[in-house]
Amino acid sequence: METIKHFINTIAAPKILFNIVVLSYLIIFPPFKFFQKIHDALGVRRLWTKKGGMAIFSLMFLAFAFGLTDGNFRLIVLKPDNVPIVALLFLVVFFVWLALHQAQDNDDAIAKGGKPKEWAESREKVLVFPDLVYIEFIALMIVAALLVVWAIGLPAPLEQAANPTVSPNPSKAPWYFLGLQEMLVYFDPWIAGVVFPTVILLGLMCIPYMDKNRKGLGYYTYQDRKTAINIFMFFWLVLWMFLISIGTFLRGPNWNFFGPFEYWDHNKLEALNNINLSELVYMIWLNQGLPSNILWREAPGFLILIVYFGLLPAILAKTIFKDLYARMGVVRYSIFAVLFLMALTLPIKMYLRWLFNIKYIVAIPEFFFNI
Repeated sequence: METIKHFINTIAAPKILFNIVVLSYLIIFPPFKFFQKIHDALGVRRLWTKKGGMAIFSLMFLAFAFGLTDGNFRLIVLKPDNVPIVALLFLVVFFVWLALHQAQDNDDAIAKGGKPKEWAESREKVLVFPDLVYIEFIALMIVAALLVVWAIGLPAPLEQAANPTVSPNPSKAPWYFLGLQEMLVYFDPWIAGVVFPTVILLGLMCIPYMDKNRKGLGYYTYQDRKTAINIFMFFWLVLWMFLISIGTFLRGPNWNFFGPFEYWDHNKLEALNNINLSELVYMIWLNQGLPSNILWREAPGFLILIVYFGLLPAILAKTIFKDLYARMGVVRYSIFAVLFLMALTLPIKMYLRWLFNIKYIVAIPEFFFNI
């Protein structure tokens, strides 16, 4: 048992766990047509959306039950603040499977010349009373009973009165802000706390104007909305849910990483030898001091940003996103490409930090401008 726990603690390190999550995502949601054809030929999606999904869900329950045998694991997952997040993870997996299961059924029906299930059901007339009211009343009673049991079984996570001289360790934001707090490890506060939330909101507002595909309206489907579903699932599941889970269960005292079966030692300190890109280029690769001129010093970082946001959208429009560019046009595609590449900077910065210890691409602390 201890060997298994040690193995799980090892692969729970973010730089290993993130690769496992990304690989799992690519198996379920292949991003390119070549891999999608292999995916469909092997029947991977059909396996996942049918009995395979429930098998994964069952394995999650077994893994959780095994974890509860460890005292350190119980201290983390059964903390009143964290119980909703545990339930959230199970609910996310279940409802993603349910949506894809219904999408698979509709795709099969459409392939045979039929119509989506939702279209057939939409012709049926349902009365508000008693059909809808009864369902809502039953749901209300069930939720009320659940909340009563929850309130009795789990004490409210109230701490002592506020004391300005004592700070909790670790000091964590509410779960819905833990993703932003985790991004502070890789970005400056002005980016993680201001720019990214603004871009996320603007991006969500732009979706109805950028995506004018009429397929998939009013019914579940995957075959007709592969690109949209794949992109959404990557940024929601692989990034956002991953960051929330990491911040909740694996970030311990001093904001260090701890395995799920590891004791949260307040004396644990990890040395971080992070360097900026300019230091890597001039001091390590060129073996010389940093230039005194700020623009010349950060020229490598600015050059990378110009290529990334200036040339890469055009390259993607001619290659990977060729069909998407043809459907969206220049203006809508340009907005989409900028938003997409900005979101993609998060996993890129994560890998740069893990693999090369790079902290900032552009570092101008003189003007509090770091990227």
